[in-house]
Amino acid sequence: MTSLLTPETSPAPASPPKRGKEWLTDWDPENAETWDRRLAWQTLSITTGTLTLAFVSWFIASAIAPKLTNLGFDLSKDQLYWLTAMPGLSAGVLRLVWMTLPPVLGTRKLVALTTLLMLIPLLGWGIAVQNPNTSFTTFLVLAALSGIGGGAFSGFMPSTSYFFPRRMQGTALGLQAGIGNFGVSLVQFVTPWIIGFSMVGFLGSSQSQSFPGKPATEAWYQNAAFVYVPFVLVGAVLAWTMLKSVPVTANVRQQFDIFNNRDTWYMTLLYIMTFGTFSGLSGQFGLLMKNLYAGGNTEIAKTLSDGTTQVLVHGYSIPDPVKYVFLGPLVGAGARVLFAPLTDRFGGAKWTLVSGIGILGSVLYTMTTLTPDVSAGAVSLDAQFHHFLYGMLAIFFFTGVGNASTFKQMPMIFERRQAGGVIGWTAAIAAFGPFFFGIGLTMVSPVAFYAVGAAFAVLCIVITWVRYARPDAPKPS
Repeated sequence: MTSLLTPETSPAPASPPKRGKEWLTDWDPENAETWDRRLAWQTLSITTGTLTLAFVSWFIASAIAPKLTNLGFDLSKDQLYWLTAMPGLSAGVLRLVWMTLPPVLGTRKLVALTTLLMLIPLLGWGIAVQNPNTSFTTFLVLAALSGIGGGAFSGFMPSTSYFFPRRMQGTALGLQAGIGNFGVSLVQFVTPWIIGFSMVGFLGSSQSQSFPGKPATEAWYQNAAFVYVPFVLVGAVLAWTMLKSVPVTANVRQQFDIFNNRDTWYMTLLYIMTFGTFSGLSGQFGLLMKNLYAGGNTEIAKTLSDGTTQVLVHGYSIPDPVKYVFLGPLVGAGARVLFAPLTDRFGGAKWTLVSGIGILGSVLYTMTTLTPDVSAGAVSLDAQFHHFLYGMLAIFFFTGVGNASTFKQMPMIFERRQAGGVIGWTAAIAAFGPFFFGIGLTMVSPVAFYAVGAAFAVLCIVITWVRYARPDAPKPS
């Protein structure tokens, strides 16, 4: 096995040119006698907190976009899919940039400056939702800028990996990515609550939101974005004042040697199966639920005893996606955190195999719920909806398992410098998940789209078994 401290990949000399006090010297986490455990965990804590905010910024569009039509914005179903898909497209592109930055900027500058950039989409969304004349193009630009938070992942994760020995990489990266993934669930859970009242008067005026069969209510959708601004500022200050940087010798050209390794491409496919599915479904879960079970069906209104009107579909009360949409990312992120230590104990390849089989089974099960039969009556439709919900949550769970296991595999398969690059690259490609899911669901039916996903899962299961998980596999990990 190639040494982690070969001349090409070793830390820079003790007094590297143009390096400030932030840069560590003689840093080798594999040396237990000199490794600074406190600094490593301090770095993990700060980068994880800011990464959580990055995911909040990335998925702010998915939390707000499904409600824009209720605020009076004239947007079609396809335009709403585009608004939730665009952050995935821009994040994927930006991750290709961010993956090259850790050796160039160092952890301190990279994390602090990236965190400050998140203010742009957060402030933009907060201002735009207050103006009823905001165009679709403006919202689309803001959705693209939300991708800054997604791009951060490919810089933050490799940066953190430099601080931990290989034996702890599964736990460290699993904790960082898993807790960071909670940002998706956080923004979707907090939004319905935070928009219900005016936080501070100077943050703007309220909007009127209306739902079928219900009276209009007052809301403050700018709160969904503005509430995170103070936390972003604190995160940037902590990163700038408390983080250090590991001098890894690798210019931009040298980092691209990862593409000469076939395992880079195999692991890219596996991470598309896991995180690509997680991010794609996180961005589209609310709209998919709304379009399948809360829209496009024959509506029957019923006047309740208190005088309000409730919309029914053949006696079936339409579910509010907001009440459920945060559960998917929550389950997926939780699984990533819980299974990270298990990948250190048992290896990553076995759990990636479990993830692939679980995703395949869950997708096939969920496919049976993607064409709800409205004519079957209220009881049947309610059961169909819950089967859909349980199937989706199962998919999220198994993607979380795979997200943890693949990030254990990569540091074991590749030497340290390349592992950071591969983590950044695979994360960049998988970040296109929301984009491909959004566009795919506008081009084909949900059933056809899920069928493609099932076929892809079969391919990934075969790759995992043949290359990494079987006895005497070429690259056991």
